[in-house]
Amino acid sequence: MASSTVRPEDRNQERRAEQDVARRLLDSAAKLSYDPATEVDWNTPLDTDHHGASPEWSTLYGTAYWRELTDAQRKALTRQEAASVASTGIWFEMILQQMVLRDMYAEDPTDPRFQWALTEVADECRHSIMFARGAAKLGAPAYRPRRAVVELGRAFKTLAFGEAAYAAILVAEEVLDVMQRDWMRDERVAPFVRTINNIHVVEESRHMKFARDETRRRLRNAGPVRRHINSLVVAIASYYIVTSMVNRDVYANAGLDGERARAEAGTNEHHKSLMRSSCSGLMEFLASARLLTKPALFFYKRASLI
Repeated sequence: MASSTVRPEDRNQERRAEQDVARRLLDSAAKLSYDPATEVDWNTPLDTDHHGASPEWSTLYGTAYWRELTDAQRKALTRQEAASVASTGIWFEMILQQMVLRDMYAEDPTDPRFQWALTEVADECRHSIMFARGAAKLGAPAYRPRRAVVELGRAFKTLAFGEAAYAAILVAEEVLDVMQRDWMRDERVAPFVRTINNIHVVEESRHMKFARDETRRRLRNAGPVRRHINSLVVAIASYYIVTSMVNRDVYANAGLDGERARAEAGTNEHHKSLMRSSCSGLMEFLASARLLTKPALFFYKRASLI
């Protein structure tokens, strides 16, 4: 097997390099982390003159229905959509935490990689609470993926391991990162939402670094069969994550015609194009890791990620 040809000194050198990366991530977390309980303005009442997300990211932006909406309706819609994205983020962050903890179970606690993994879990706990409070302040209900998707997520968090787990983590984090970088700079977006996005972007940049490195490391000696299987697992997980971001009920909760809104959102080429362009870097990474097989491409195309 390929792994048997790796010399012990090479393995030790690789391990030291991985530990160095983990130490740098720990140092970064010690210097640049936030407490959402004190950093976010939770006390000022919601100003409905603001959007919840950059309007260009709305699933209806550019459609005939969008042009008919009043400014107040557009703002109400983006607030519901932002809350839905936050709720989906909570759902996947809970999956992420369980996968990372399972991966580190019984590992050496003195290893910087172990300590970084627990730091990441702690970050995700704070993020989930922050997203939950943010969604509540936006006046949204508890948005959840469809029951079938929830159960698929339950199976995924239990069975996924190695590169499948870390690559799926990366996809979810990258997609959120791109849209939130736009939202946090947009003065049309409610100030407290911009703060939430800024915190998440800064802290998730470390998580994405770790996920990329772990994906590469786990794939180092993977054969073609393993790569093909895991490329498909990651693509299917990505499809359900991305298509669950905006709940079908956001339109009715914003006071719109839900049936018409869902129909126009489903054929909105502007939104699909935005998703594809924003995920170009992610797709380049997956291609470099040889995780863009033909079966996987089918699901990425269906999710408008490529």
